[in-house]
Amino acid sequence: MRDKIKMVSTGLTKAGKKTGTFRTTTKNKRTTTEKLRKKYFDRRAYNAATGKTGMHVVFEEGKI
Repeated sequence: MRDKIKMVSTGLTKAGKKTGTFRTTTKNKRTTTEKLRKKYFDRRAYNAATGKTGMHVVFEEGKI
């Protein structure tokens, strides 16, 4: 059975706060028992190397 999950960004803004960006997806809880971690693009995350917003960051499974 596939259940809906929420993927929450680990990216930070220029002020050092969490971006609050999330995505929803599904996963099979019977075969995937551990929490999901996947890299997605977060347009609000601040990239200190370039001085611009928008970068690929890890999204972790959270409560929906």
